[in-house]
Amino acid sequence: MQTITLDGYAEVRDAYRQHDLEQALYDAGGVVMADCLLVLHGGEHRRRRRVENRLFRRGTFRYWERTFLHDVVRDTLAPFHAAGRADLLEIGYRTIMNLTAMVAGVDQPTGSVEETDALYRFAKKFSEGATLVHTTRDPEVVRAEVQDALDDFDRIFLQPSVARRRALLARLDAGEITEDDLPRDVLTALLRNRDELGVDDDVLRRECAFYLQAGSHSTADAFSHAADDFFTWARSDPAAAEKARHDRALLQRCVYETLRLHPASPVAQRRALAPITLRGGTEIPEGSFVVLDIAGANRDGRIFDRPEVYDPFREVPADVPRWGHAFGGGMHACIGTELAGGVPTPDRPSPEQAHEQVLGTVTLMLDALLAAGAHPDPDAPPQRDPDSARDHFASYPVLFGAP
Repeated sequence: MQTITLDGYAEVRDAYRQHDLEQALYDAGGVVMADCLLVLHGGEHRRRRRVENRLFRRGTFRYWERTFLHDVVRDTLAPFHAAGRADLLEIGYRTIMNLTAMVAGVDQPTGSVEETDALYRFAKKFSEGATLVHTTRDPEVVRAEVQDALDDFDRIFLQPSVARRRALLARLDAGEITEDDLPRDVLTALLRNRDELGVDDDVLRRECAFYLQAGSHSTADAFSHAADDFFTWARSDPAAAEKARHDRALLQRCVYETLRLHPASPVAQRRALAPITLRGGTEIPEGSFVVLDIAGANRDGRIFDRPEVYDPFREVPADVPRWGHAFGGGMHACIGTELAGGVPTPDRPSPEQAHEQVLGTVTLMLDALLAAGAHPDPDAPPQRDPDSARDHFASYPVLFGAP
């Protein structure tokens, strides 16, 4: 099979918009990714996306950010702050776990730390399965571990969540409750539309597991990189970093620079279902394998001045998001882009724009971390993940208080 690699920003953007390029990155991770939204194509994808898109509206994100996220970030950080030390990976996963579970439709009956930790372990294992193509371990061993985790997750969390929603839907049909009484989550949406979508119990389980891992893993990963980039920037330009500490719009730009430089998925992969000619003239034969080098495209010097430099003050073309291709594009653009990254804040926002501001989960988490006085532990440097070829930290110890 011929492989074609695209690493220019414009070429990757054009490829994302081609309906005859089918998702191919997660073929190896089918144990958790098969038939999930991210890998569906054509009519099946459009139907599933239409159902789930109803949950991902800007007004919903704004409501969550104002009424839920601030408290979650504060409450999760508090015990680590009191202890004087933490690991960014644990802070990230614990903070985002509750929100991700709510979006997926995975109930936590007691709301205990033990439940959050159990979901954290499941999400990490599901992420390992989804990114199986990048593992440095024996793929069959990883696949078996992920299947065992799916079975346990189904028994402990998912089946009770399904039972509660089915009971609520029965009450809705009987006229005992209204639409406003139903949870606004992926599981409820799929249960209500499972006949139209052709979703069986296995697909239901994988879709909820996918949302659990995709939201938590990518956000926790972005958070650790955002903190690392900020700490490095603060050492080289303390005055600018201090300004960002007190300016959330600038802090959001810091996060966007991190997302550009450290996309959760450094590459996307597609399979050509028909011959394609991109606008720049690149020809893609039917059946060929296409690698979209996101990390390379996000450092395209024709689009980003001094592309290797972390520069929250950089200017970009009007039609280019500050995060580059970090959230993908086209039909498979990340459905939770505004939840994680927020909505870019104008340089001089009007009062109405300021009121409608959505900062995004990662910016809120970084803001709280910096306000708590976090800084790298000089006696315990961060460690990269040895079991993945991706750009992940395995640990990142921090201390709180004066360095």
